Amino acid sequence: MTTPDARQPELRPDNLPDANHPEHEVTFHTRRWVRPEDLNANGTLFGGSLLRWIDEEAAIYAMIQLGNTRAVTKFISEINFVSSARQGDMIEVGIRATEFGRTSITMRAEVRNMVTQQRILTIDKIVFVGLDEHGKPVPHGFDGITYDRDRFPVRSADEEF
Repeated sequence: MTTPDARQPELRPDNLPDANHPEHEVTFHTRRWVRPEDLNANGTLFGGSLLRWIDEEAAIYAMIQLGNTRAVTKFISEINFVSSARQGDMIEVGIRATEFGRTSITMRAEVRNMVTQQRILTIDKIVFVGLDEHGKPVPHGFDGITYDRDRFPVRSADEEF
């Protein structure tokens, strides 16, 4: 059994070690409940399900930060699985922007099991690119993270997709 001192803290910006240090700053996080359809033949969380969730959360974060709903995955670096989760566990996906390019945003992801307090995986580099209506990269004009939803493009209800 793990003692409270040996447990890793829940992934929250306000309680990470040296939360003001950019290396540990998490700017976006979400939680998922591991359900039976998310399991592999071993009865643990299927890596493909987890990667789908990370890609989806990174896409949402990229759309907000780039101000463009046409943000697409360009690159995902090595994925380092270090533990897993079981049915009924809650996991937390943390995303942090690390760099803004002319047309892109680079992020880092970390996933923790909230039940066991163990890190499940890290991805050091996820790159999304904003595209124009013709599918070509488009400059976004931003150089920093926003905590405001104002960058997210809004369309009227009668506009076509």
